[in-house]
Amino acid sequence: MTKNLKNKKNDTKANRLIEEKSPYLLQHANNPVDWYPWCDEAFEAARKKNKPILLSIGYSTCHWCHVMAHESFEDSKVAELMNETFISIKVDREERPDIDGVYMAVCHAMTGSGGWPLTIFMTPDKKPIFAATYLPKEPRFGQPGIIDVIKKIKDMWTNNNPDLIASANKIAISLQQQTTQIVGDELTDVVLTLAFSELDQRFDEDEGGFGNAPKFPTPHTLLFLLRNWHRTGDENALAMVEKTLQAIRKGGIFDHIGFGVHRYSTDYKWLVPHFEKMLYDQALLAMAYTETYQATGKEEYRLSAKQIFGYVLRDMTAPEGGFYSAEDADSEGEEGKFYLWTEGEIREILGKEDADLIIKVFNIQPSGNFIDRLISKKVGTNILHLTTSMDDLASELKMPIVHLQNRVEDLRKKMFSVREARVHPHKDDKILTDWNGLMIAALAKGGRVFNKAEYTSAAERALKFILETMTMGSTEKENGLLHRYRDGDASIDGYVNDYSFLIWGLLELYETTFDDDHLECALKLNDYLLTHFWDKANGGFYVTQEADEELLFRDKEVYDGAIPSGNSIALLNMLKLARLTGNSELEERANKLIRAFSIGVKRLPSGHTQFLIGLDYALGPAYEVVIKGKHDAKGTRNMIQALNTNFIPNKVILFNPKQLPNNILIQIPDPIIKVENDKEQTKAYVCVNYSCKKPTSDVEEMLRLLGVKNQ
Repeated sequence: MTKNLKNKKNDTKANRLIEEKSPYLLQHANNPVDWYPWCDEAFEAARKKNKPILLSIGYSTCHWCHVMAHESFEDSKVAELMNETFISIKVDREERPDIDGVYMAVCHAMTGSGGWPLTIFMTPDKKPIFAATYLPKEPRFGQPGIIDVIKKIKDMWTNNNPDLIASANKIAISLQQQTTQIVGDELTDVVLTLAFSELDQRFDEDEGGFGNAPKFPTPHTLLFLLRNWHRTGDENALAMVEKTLQAIRKGGIFDHIGFGVHRYSTDYKWLVPHFEKMLYDQALLAMAYTETYQATGKEEYRLSAKQIFGYVLRDMTAPEGGFYSAEDADSEGEEGKFYLWTEGEIREILGKEDADLIIKVFNIQPSGNFIDRLISKKVGTNILHLTTSMDDLASELKMPIVHLQNRVEDLRKKMFSVREARVHPHKDDKILTDWNGLMIAALAKGGRVFNKAEYTSAAERALKFILETMTMGSTEKENGLLHRYRDGDASIDGYVNDYSFLIWGLLELYETTFDDDHLECALKLNDYLLTHFWDKANGGFYVTQEADEELLFRDKEVYDGAIPSGNSIALLNMLKLARLTGNSELEERANKLIRAFSIGVKRLPSGHTQFLIGLDYALGPAYEVVIKGKHDAKGTRNMIQALNTNFIPNKVILFNPKQLPNNILIQIPDPIIKVENDKEQTKAYVCVNYSCKKPTSDVEEMLRLLGVKNQ
């Protein structure tokens, strides 16, 4: 692609976005719209020309972003009107979550809702005039059309400018006041109970998940419920987790041919997905399946985690070691086309007997079960899904379960090979530090729970890539992180999520490998986070560091939405680092972080489930386990395996602890640090709530001290 590449439809030269690395911005590089990326040049042009700004925010695998682009941004009439009226700016929300966060808050405040594409009309000094999400070209079903909106704003800007500017100033001041933070009280386990009660009320007992359509996986909510079950013994909490994970695994939201999970279900039965696949969903759901396997020992959860990991390692791993961001919902201009099957295709590929089996297993209908949302009718294609377990199917078919599983797997591989020849959805191949941190954490946990060196190696390769390629490498920035890598270019200063998510990955890798370098790196990154992101007045972490670009306000996020917030993950990180190092200052910071957000968390506990995972850890009981022994000794292997396979969420493990480089001291009790290794026996030292128990060489006794029941 070159600067002189023409837009075939409109015979225009590529716009400024052709110089960008973002796949989303490059998708719009040949629009007839005179797009700018977010930059000083754009705002200076708006001031000089006295034009308002049209800010459009989306991401490369967003279906409705594509729809709006095709309808409006590729249309010469709309583009001409935009170019005449505005300075138009395109932003990739995954590259610039700081900009997206601020203007999504604007959209919620002005309209009561939000989503992508996000459309903001604003003044040259970044103050909002009008906010919307998707706008059709012409008015439709009560939605205003973008042409009419542009004309109205043009008229107001030309003929009623003082009032428009005054309104924008008022909106900006109101938003800034809304973000003023009030420090609250400490939280107790009452808020954990309230969160469970809210989730219990919203739980769909028939189909799993919470609320009605659309249904998002939100795996951190399931991780919270696992801890609620572990804390209280309430089997209902575990039942919610199992019902939801089983429904996701059976439903159309799960890709039964190539594996991996789609972004969300458009219906309440998990049948019809929004077909894009996001890296963060794979990471968090794999972690939920892994922990549920620990909690229950059921093979179906291990298999589900294995299949998600398999998809990521096959399709979402860069040659350099990092993980790609997403795959699109659309191919050949149609949503889901890559994933859908007709009965005729299946019969042609497999032959009668095998096709009959697959049609029964995956509920294939002659008329199809996929309803095209744009025309609201079936189009003859099928979303593969299960309505019963393989055990029940084997019983119904009078077939040994192993024989059924092997036959279905062989046929799946045949269908996968055929599907691979189709036109693939667009892959967003940028590498994001924060999402990679989540995947590193999930793979590291999967590596130790399932004893799969392949997963651990993949996590370590990704970490190596990030630390070698995506750091600032300048003395004034103290080797902080960069946010995005693509096509040989690493750039954009890291955000709070980049640090907190990668620290999480490092802590999981340390617990898997006991490589002291991982712990040292986690401590260094946490120091950077505290130095550059911490709110010294009220506590908690800002999205951006203090030297970054000034927006309408400096945002702090704690709501755990599609992914957990950086503050929620940072809370748990600091608590674990405090217990690993004996650094009480980190526990004090964690307490301040809890108080910084306690008022909002109390208002809606179930909207902060990852945050409450940290609170659960803080309230205890929490454990520190120190293993002293030879790495290859049988006793050592048995102890570590027991720790890995049992669900003991609120613990940290040190193996043969010692002083780390750069005088970072592991401050565990002297009797433990000084004990000599017994050549014959491995010993475990268990501490609970700051009190250390008598060392033991017995695995069962170690687990008893850790509160593990029914060993």
